[in-house]
Amino acid sequence: MSRAFVKEDAGDGGDELPDRPISPHTNYVTPQGMALIDAELAHLGSALAAAGEDRAAVAHVQRDLRYWRARRASAEVVRPPTDLSEVRFGSTVTIERDDGREQTWHIVGEDEADPAAGSLAYVAPLARVLMGRRLGDTVELAGSGVEITNIAAGKQPAPSA
Repeated sequence: MSRAFVKEDAGDGGDELPDRPISPHTNYVTPQGMALIDAELAHLGSALAAAGEDRAAVAHVQRDLRYWRARRASAEVVRPPTDLSEVRFGSTVTIERDDGREQTWHIVGEDEADPAAGSLAYVAPLARVLMGRRLGDTVELAGSGVEITNIAAGKQPAPSA
């Protein structure tokens, strides 16, 4: 009988899931981002213990552990900027759109980004357009101009729509 039709042993790694993709960008994180990574690792350690003999659950947790351990090992903590003359990693920037709407974004690392909560990954298109710009600068976004009306350090309230 061909080996292709024989059931593989459970211990041969057949339950291992493929790794989650890791970004090719430098893994900059805020101090809060590093704390989030550490909390996720602690949570996953508990989840692994709780998974017991559930092979599917163990495989999922182990995959996530591999991802977060790699992200922890490559993390470069960037302190909030003290020079607020231009938008930088860790800045909170407020923009005013042509229609008068104001939005506030905290520029953070990829794993801590949550646009709905007002945080934007530094590699996101909007963040890349804003980086290096100064208070009062106008930049082109999606065919319209936006003005930078405030630059602050650290996390600020979620953006208003």
